Amino acid sequence: MKKIGILGGTFDPPHIGHLIIADQVLQKYRLNEIWFMPNHVPPHKIKDSNTTDANRLTMLQLAINNHRSFKIESIELEREGKSYTYDTMVLLKEREKDTQFYFIIGADMVEYLPKWYKIDELVQLVQFIGVNRPFYKRETRYPVQFIDIPSIHISSSMIREKIVKGESVNYLIPDNIIHYIEENGLYGSK
Repeated sequence: MKKIGILGGTFDPPHIGHLIIADQVLQKYRLNEIWFMPNHVPPHKIKDSNTTDANRLTMLQLAINNHRSFKIESIELEREGKSYTYDTMVLLKEREKDTQFYFIIGADMVEYLPKWYKIDELVQLVQFIGVNRPFYKRETRYPVQFIDIPSIHISSSMIREKIVKGESVNYLIPDNIIHYIEENGLYGSK
């Protein structure tokens, strides 16, 4: 049976925190691959940037292009409406019958699990892996395996704010993504 980790998010932009999480989970759980799955319309967030789905896909491809076990799964970008994990996983389980899925979430999402759409059904489809994040608890009534990784307090929104202010984002995101952002004038870059 194939073992696939799924890391969902807006990846607006993808940053080193995403890459570290993916690599650590891949190694610890001896997974075959990590699939980065960009959301189309996440149900819990409001889109606050000028990027398109195509921009986010390109940046994600730039971020993972040197890792043979990292792939992009664009199923949520291909569907209309809000991206509910339950609906996505039903489709993926039908398509990938001989696969065990591990859904990677930050500790902030662990606390939010009771509010997830069809969470009781979803836990039957995936094994959740919770990643530590500062200031969040690891307590939940749902089956979540936790992994300790180096604590890196980086978020895409923080990176966007730095770019808007003209501050450096060196070492927070790969250089090729910095160049892409500048070339395309994303997030108010000059």
